Amino acid sequence: MTGATRGTWATVVADEERYRPLYARVLGLRFVNPGGVLCFIFFEGSVALATLLALAELVTWWAVLVLPATVAVMVKLNDLVAARVVRSAALVPEQERDRFRRQMEPAVGTARVDWIRHSVPGVVVSSTPEEPLPPSLREPTSPPAP
Repeated sequence: MTGATRGTWATVVADEERYRPLYARVLGLRFVNPGGVLCFIFFEGSVALATLLALAELVTWWAVLVLPATVAVMVKLNDLVAARVVRSAALVPEQERDRFRRQMEPAVGTARVDWIRHSVPGVVVSSTPEEPLPPSLREPTSPPAP
């Protein structure tokens, strides 16, 4: 069999479908593609967590069945949401996508820094009090207004 087996939106090729983890195949995930380790954590991890909670008598033993099923429902729901996002993104016209890309490009250049108002090129500003300048080196001041 060639091509996608589940319609035009399937992202996993039919030849690669048999190499996917059993967890992903059983749930019929089309857009979310978890690897083997993540599938192990989703299923066996949730069973182990539910077993530990049941052994600690924090939950009933039904949690060993309910928790993995709840995790599977959430993973499938995430796959459905990803499908909606991909389909809605495909409906956006190319012109809008180009405009969005232009808006999201980083601006490269230099920025003006106006917050340093007291700086003078070539003058070191220190926090230590300085000695008063002799009258010959002082800047001329304007006469007081009458």
